[in-house]
Amino acid sequence: MAIVSSHQPPGDRPHRAQKKAKDHGASPKKQDTPLLSAQALPEDTPSRNEETIRPQSLGDYIGQRDLKDVLHIAIQAAQTRQECLDHLLLYGPPGLGKTTIALILAAEMGVNCKVASAPALERPRDIVGLLVNLQPGDILFIDEIHRLSRMTEELLYPAMEDFRIDITIGKHQSARSRSLSLNRFTLVGATTRAGALTSPLRDRFGLIQRLRFYEPEELSQIILRTAGILDTPITADAALEIARRSRGTPRIANRLLKRVRDYAAVKHNGEISVAIAEQALELFHVDPGGLDWTDRRLLTVMIETYQGGPVGVDALAAATGEDSQTIEEVYEPYLMQMGYVQRTPRGRMATPQAWHHLGYRPPDEQLPLLS
Repeated sequence: MAIVSSHQPPGDRPHRAQKKAKDHGASPKKQDTPLLSAQALPEDTPSRNEETIRPQSLGDYIGQRDLKDVLHIAIQAAQTRQECLDHLLLYGPPGLGKTTIALILAAEMGVNCKVASAPALERPRDIVGLLVNLQPGDILFIDEIHRLSRMTEELLYPAMEDFRIDITIGKHQSARSRSLSLNRFTLVGATTRAGALTSPLRDRFGLIQRLRFYEPEELSQIILRTAGILDTPITADAALEIARRSRGTPRIANRLLKRVRDYAAVKHNGEISVAIAEQALELFHVDPGGLDWTDRRLLTVMIETYQGGPVGVDALAAATGEDSQTIEEVYEPYLMQMGYVQRTPRGRMATPQAWHHLGYRPPDEQLPLLS
């Protein structure tokens, strides 16, 4: 039995005072407009600008030149043959634009893009519902595809190869198998752990592309473009300063830009210069190397408590109060990429570069023993 909710939005329920005044024939008393209103004002347009931060075409997409060349060729070839794109697997660190690329592919091909997350596709009927409703040429984007359940992954195999799904109807002795034909579609899978994918799934992708970290100059262009969309005045030098501290990731670059924008609007006249950007990022504990407070805390403990290491990740987690898995998956990759941390069989070690970055003097090399 369906249950119909009688809940009405706050804007649809008359105020008691207004209703009482109406019953007595008097006009309701005008209330003062609150400073913080849940209703959108006509001039309140930042949310619309936020939606346009993602580029809408390959021409607007900044960076990843090799990937763009490959995708441009694939799009042109598919449009010439009037076919759908081949299945595409995108892998790389988070925040580099995998979802954006899927949306751009749909826009370039003139089709719809269905977005799903692998952990949400727990039951077979979840993925079956998505596949059956796809129109010819549509793109199905599955984020974190390495987290698909085994049963859901098995259903994808015939869907990707033969564009059909095999389902079982009924139970026990009355159970029977039925094959449903699907419209031709393109599966775009995104993952941060390509090695976690099973070989049968990985081999069914026609294109496998890796997204690399961005250079500061590329991030600077992204920041300037985002600032223009957000109507935020910023100098080119300030954009480059923010880009240097963005860990090579557009998502972090846009996030830092918004925080600097807030600081400039409250503390200054709204325009972002190099000095203002440095002050804001210092306030948010982001140093010139892109390290935040936790990054520096990890390196400081390794240097001051363990003389630079080696130290085990469990001991490091206990000393800093961070979870060991968080250290391994969130903080260590960037520290290792920048050359601040080394993994050895005995544990983690802080490199001389990390000592210098934090203002410490690395210990001298041990003298060889005299024979």
